[in-house]
This record gives sequence, structure tokens and C-alpha cells, in this order.
Amino acid sequence: MFFIFDVETVPDFEFVRQVIDLPEENEDDLLLQASEELAHNKSGFLPPMYHRVISWVGLWIENNGMPKQKVSWHGTDEQEGLKNLFDALSTYKDFGLIHHNGRGFDLPLLTYRAMKHNMQMPVRLNHYDIKYRYSNDNIDLLDEFSNYGASSWPKLKHLGYLIGIPFKQTGEGNEVLDMFRRDELPEIEHYCYEDVMATYVVWLHLKYTVGDINKELFDNLNDRAMGKLNEIQEK
Repeated sequence: MFFIFDVETVPDFEFVRQVIDLPEENEDDLLLQASEELAHNKSGFLPPMYHRVISWVGLWIENNGMPKQKVSWHGTDEQEGLKNLFDALSTYKDFGLIHHNGRGFDLPLLTYRAMKHNMQMPVRLNHYDIKYRYSNDNIDLLDEFSNYGASSWPKLKHLGYLIGIPFKQTGEGNEVLDMFRRDELPEIEHYCYEDVMATYVVWLHLKYTVGDINKELFDNLNDRAMGKLNEIQEK
């Protein structure tokens, strides 16, 4: 069984204030300062430690790619959200993971935030099958397409363009903070759900391309996935 997932976050402003010692700075100016001091990338996007979880969506699929169950959460009580996610991940003992940049962001984020709230994560997340970079049980599309960093990392949206499918129709990652400030948490979860379905569609195309699934199964699963993706984008 595999769990395809995505996590949406906003900066943990309270924690960031402590780290860079600017207790009175307004959030936007604080974010600019934090981007200069804490980010190690051109975009200024803060590392996982400095974010908090406001939504997540997961899709359970069988090993052959057949979808089984969607689970999700959104809210402002991060501890509640993490508990719901860890409970969902405890549904199956030897699950695998599928994601886009989960190794670089989502999984470290979950570890940091679980530590913050003194919570215990599912033991499976620390298992060799998951931690080993070349594992077939922890599939990061960034690694799969870049040959584990030998080539450049593709954006999920650009993978959609490549296969002729418009992704990111319900929002962009840089809009999440503004949506959060407008109390649009259900909309953030909806955006997250689109990312999960987009990840699933790209994974299906990859599995077919490398010969892991036959055309009949691919066509069946892809038709169903595209129907759901279109439904998400139309809402």
C-alpha cells in the first residue's frame, strides 16, 4: 500500500521571532528578514523547521496504483492535524510513500513539528525502507526524474505541461499565506488535494513510461484519475 501525500504550511511566526530576535516586527517585514537570514535558496522560501502545518491530504493506493481511500485535514490546531495524519499513517503497517519533494520538505517538516509538540511519529517513517534514499518504498518524484540529483529537479507544474495536463488550477504555493490570512482553510485543503492528484497522475505516467504497468491498467487508472482531477479543478 502506498500513501500519496502533500502538506500545506505557513511560517511559524512566533518561532521565527524567537530565532531572529525581532519580537515586535510585523509579519511581512519579519518574513523578509527571515528570508535573508534563514533561507538557503534563491526564492527565499524558509526551510522546513520554520513552518507549521495547516492542511494535508493523503491518497491511499494499492501497489498496482488502484486508488483506495482519501484522507485529509485542515485547521489551526497543528497538534490535532499531526495526530490525525499519524493516525492515518498507522492504518497500514508496511506502507510506502509517494510525493514531490517530500524528502526535502514534507518529511523533515513532520519530524520538526512532532518534536515541537512532543509527539511520537509512526515508527514506519524511521524504518530503513523509508529512510534509504534509493528505496522503492519512498518515492520522491524529484529523485525519480533527476536521477537522484544528477540532473535538474522538475517542478510539478512543469511535469503537467510536459504531459499536456494543466496543474495548479486551484492556486499556487505562494498564495497559501494570503489564503490563510483570509481564513480560507477549506480552499487550502482543496488546493492541496489538487497537488496530490497531480502527483498521482505524474506517478502513473512514470510507471507506464518505465514499463512497470501495462497500457490497459494505465489507461484505466489514468482515466479515473483525470476525471477526479478535472472535478477538483472545476469546484
